[in-house]
Amino acid sequence: MPVIHLPAPSPLEADVSLADHTDVLDWPFARTEDGDPPPILAELRNAPPCVVRLPAGAAESRLAWLVTRYADVRQALGDPRLSADERLPGAPVRIQVPPGGNPSSFLRLDDPEHARLRRMIQTEFTARRVKRLREPVQRLVDELLDELEALPRPADLHAVFSRALPTLVIARLLGVPEEDSAFFIEKTRVTISQEDPAVSLAAFEEMSEYLAKLALRKLESPGDDLISRLAVNHHAKGDITLDELVGIARLVLVAGHETTTNQIALNILALLRDDDLRARVTADDGALIPNFIEESMRYWSISQDAMVRLAVEDLELGGVAVSKGDAVVISVPAGNHDESVFACPHRIDPHRDTSGHLQWGFGPHYCQGAPLARLEMELSLRSLLRRFPNLRLAADPRTVFRRGTVFHGVTHLPVTW
Repeated sequence: MPVIHLPAPSPLEADVSLADHTDVLDWPFARTEDGDPPPILAELRNAPPCVVRLPAGAAESRLAWLVTRYADVRQALGDPRLSADERLPGAPVRIQVPPGGNPSSFLRLDDPEHARLRRMIQTEFTARRVKRLREPVQRLVDELLDELEALPRPADLHAVFSRALPTLVIARLLGVPEEDSAFFIEKTRVTISQEDPAVSLAAFEEMSEYLAKLALRKLESPGDDLISRLAVNHHAKGDITLDELVGIARLVLVAGHETTTNQIALNILALLRDDDLRARVTADDGALIPNFIEESMRYWSISQDAMVRLAVEDLELGGVAVSKGDAVVISVPAGNHDESVFACPHRIDPHRDTSGHLQWGFGPHYCQGAPLARLEMELSLRSLLRRFPNLRLAADPRTVFRRGTVFHGVTHLPVTW
């Protein structure tokens, strides 16, 4: 892990509350045309956490502390005094689904409830189980590349490959029929968008209803898949409710599809827009590919503004006094671009030690699906570059990014070869 050089501590602003601040910034900030994290984050890292205004939507607009420095982001992600429980009164909301009696997933719970539900799927993503998926995932990669090669050029690599691969992998893992994949892709997109909260909620509820019906069918006729195992081994025995089962499946579906899809596309984009970087990564039979993938994750930081917490106790965070009841926004892109930890953070360096990057999270909510996502990203990148050595972009890279969503990514990725 990189050595962390912390800035000199600032005097604690013990008597300055959220409500006392008059210099308030509107959150979220926009990325650059090139898809880079908002430049203002670099300025904000030079000072203690500032105050931002969360937009109205599924919840009322409110003020929150914005955490931007690497050490502060790590503290905030792992500090039990900052609650992820979206059911608490005053809990901040980013995804435009109004908080209700049931959490959207165990990511929005605290221990011990979070740990209880997390344990239900811990064996699904072990190194041994993921290793068994290597050949099936490679077959999918090869089949999709066959389809890509048969298309007229230019072709949309995102639609045919980077979005299709995680969709098929997660559908098979969960036991979702592949013919229904278009349905859950669309419902996922709408749920995490920053559109009308009523539209997002409707998509969220449609996805939940679909998964509940599927789980009940699996209970009667189980298969070799995650939803079947949750239904038979846990729901039938009274370990989890149907709502909790649906929440787990929905989390795996959204996280396993949405984040991996966009990270695969951005990994490819990074290489296609920089010939020198591509040459270094592909040298020596792609020896640097695993490290490049981690560095690409640090650089793009696609979980751009979805991390929010509620203080359930008074605490000090980055030189400010956070009071019980305060909202906190945790900026993963800001932490991953902290110059005191990652020199020249605006540059993708495939030789960099990225072991401390925050894209997988930190603390109790560290991403369980990381081994599977790494497998998909590595196999897809190796196979694509080997199969299409002359692959190149067929559009201005600045036109492919999607905007106004809590996870960074692309809308399309036109390529030719």
